[in-house]
Amino acid sequence: MLKAGTSTACLYPMPLEDALYELALGGVQQVEIFLNTHSELRRSFIMNLAELLKRFGISCCSLHPFTCEIEPLLLFSQYQRRTDDAIEYYKHYFAAMQALGADIFVLHGNKSMGNHMLYFERFNMLSEIGSQFGITVAQENVSRCTSRSVNFLKEMKANLGKRAKFVLDIKQAVRAGENPFEMLNALGENISIVHMSDHGQYGDCLTVGSGSFRTKEFLIKLADLSPDCTVILELYRNAFENVSDLLQNYQILSRMIESIYE
Repeated sequence: MLKAGTSTACLYPMPLEDALYELALGGVQQVEIFLNTHSELRRSFIMNLAELLKRFGISCCSLHPFTCEIEPLLLFSQYQRRTDDAIEYYKHYFAAMQALGADIFVLHGNKSMGNHMLYFERFNMLSEIGSQFGITVAQENVSRCTSRSVNFLKEMKANLGKRAKFVLDIKQAVRAGENPFEMLNALGENISIVHMSDHGQYGDCLTVGSGSFRTKEFLIKLADLSPDCTVILELYRNAFENVSDLLQNYQILSRMIESIYE
């Protein structure tokens, strides 16, 4: 069954712990945590977040790393020693995820097309390390990255099989000139998370119901192809007025998902 959630990134630059608390107070049941800096990987900080999740009965489904912008340097260069060091650093993320109960790690990846086989090799390497922690590494489609292309993602799926898991971001697909429905059909059961937003004449990142995206139709198709997927509301801060607006939109998304099963 599909589940609705919200990303702490929606409230950036509010401090992470405050953003998580606001979502918790608002009744959000699933969250994606976006770590913003190295100090937020400290065990004491992570355990405080874990305690907050436990107190409010919230599940953390996924974690988004602050190092996403430098993943081309860390993971996809020709300098193997730096990649080895990066893998060791990513183990800190995976350990934090174990404490938070999260099992999906969001990866942006490289920014140029480059060598596809090297890309798949490095992704597979990180994925194998993640699996040792009980973590699934999932490739997000990002308009400025190699992953912007549905053809690349299909190639990735063909080469890596079940190891290729994906985060389908609606606004990023639109920015890249790709059709979210085509991505959904192409990636199907390999989609673990959807970053949900609406879009239309007023922008490519709008609150659900504010644009022209066929959200309900998309969710029905998603429930058929990847029934255990989590649908995370991920909006930029200029897409809504205040926390109440964000929470209201989360409720709209939740009710839309619930209506599929009625």
